[in-house]
Amino acid sequence: MDFRGRHVVVTGGTGALGTAVVTSLIEAGAICHVPCVNAAEAQRSPLREHREVVLTVTGSLADEANVGRLYDGVAALWASIHLAGGFAAAPLAETSVATLRQQIDTNLVSCLLCCRAAVKAMAGNTAGSGGRIVNVAARPALEWRSGPGMTAYTASKAGVAALTAALAEEVAKSGILVNAVAPSIMDTPANRQAMPKADYSLWPKVEEVAATILFLASAENRVTRGGIVPVYGKS
Repeated sequence: MDFRGRHVVVTGGTGALGTAVVTSLIEAGAICHVPCVNAAEAQRSPLREHREVVLTVTGSLADEANVGRLYDGVAALWASIHLAGGFAAAPLAETSVATLRQQIDTNLVSCLLCCRAAVKAMAGNTAGSGGRIVNVAARPALEWRSGPGMTAYTASKAGVAALTAALAEEVAKSGILVNAVAPSIMDTPANRQAMPKADYSLWPKVEEVAATILFLASAENRVTRGGIVPVYGKS
């Protein structure tokens, strides 16, 4: 897939999946714009020295002004990939309103604001060039009954899935294709530490999930829109 000279925003680009996505994009020729909550996050990124990666300290992506400044700084946006989010596990009876709102802000509001900014930015592209948006839902967003013990998270990610499908219909005639991936538990150091007895061979690798994201974000994807693509591995 050829991303030469294409500008791509990747939220959550410093995490395990984000690093895999950004690495694959720059290998394909893209210029990646990666927002960071603070300077410490930017300093931790292994890609901070790469000349094709622009790390920008933005603060929370659930804030309209922060998101606006991020996208205002990107010229000729081709794709916007939204990996930023958060996870909270607890039975609903033990979930505070603050936690519920945090999950909605971190997962749904940030995604919605970035989608909106991306659509506005892509509207200014050369006539007919359009663009690509890829969101990240989760397996419970498709399989609601797999979400006990993480109901607030499940609801917020189901919102991301619904947002993706609705927006895809809204902007298709502008040449903007909107899709999402829905990972199961991915093989990351943090997940291995949290579940030391799991069979890691069943989990999808971040590089495998990144490959699906890259296709959906590429010009080679000419017809797929409104998809919530399961990336479950063997689990």
